[in-house]
Amino acid sequence: MKNLHQRIGLFDSGVGGLTVLREMYRQMPTESLLYFADSARLPYGTRSPEEILLFVREILDWMCSQDVKMVIMACNTSSALALETVRQEYDIPILGVILAGAKAAVKQGKRIGVISTSATAKSHAYRQAIQEINPQTQVWEIACPEFVRLIENNQLHQDYTQQIAQQYLAPLIKEEIDTLIYGCTHYRHLEKTIRSLLPAAVQIIDPAEHIVVAAEKELSLLGLRNYQFSRPTRFYVSGDPQQFASLSQQWLGYYPSVTSIKVQELSSEVMLLNNRF
Repeated sequence: MKNLHQRIGLFDSGVGGLTVLREMYRQMPTESLLYFADSARLPYGTRSPEEILLFVREILDWMCSQDVKMVIMACNTSSALALETVRQEYDIPILGVILAGAKAAVKQGKRIGVISTSATAKSHAYRQAIQEINPQTQVWEIACPEFVRLIENNQLHQDYTQQIAQQYLAPLIKEEIDTLIYGCTHYRHLEKTIRSLLPAAVQIIDPAEHIVVAAEKELSLLGLRNYQFSRPTRFYVSGDPQQFASLSQQWLGYYPSVTSIKVQELSSEVMLLNNRF
């Protein structure tokens, strides 16, 4: 039985999901949160659908063992490749970022560009979601495989990063898009660079803002919205906790206490749970 004081779990392959976490702090400051970064296995964007589904199941099993009341996939690749499957397998609300971003984009424009990981681009998840809402909308999806690596290595302001961003955005600018979606939660961290390269009239959609609105509505409908007080966020990583803490400090505004949990431990949780059935 879920209660309103339980934590909300968020996960991503690395620091990208911190964009969603920050929106949670801003929009729902009384909720308690748990954040997991699967940094030992990033980037997700080059993984196969089978690998992503395995990783997501492992993370969800572990999060359920931590007694969360809701899980937000703060990761577009996971949302694109695993959301619909795991929603049918788990008795807990699970939200993904793609539909929230698609809905917001359709309200803004008719010529929509999406920048994302290779896996998300190949899935065409954004195009499908957008055109289900409005079939007349034109959508261009561009894979940006270098972005996650650059962000995770804190190479935000190098000339090379500017050059790569210009290369990725050029086809979308040529198509005269009126709206751009960050199809990976990492990409908000490159906002200054991306904004400087786009025509001023192009609207940017960050799905992180909109998934939190959806989460609040879902919690309210379920009677699980906590309006009283929050406990400190718990951070876990599968990779180097000090590296994650140092990198995330610039976006969180504080140096988080981070606990390391090995991928093997997540897999052990899966095996224990499977043996129960």
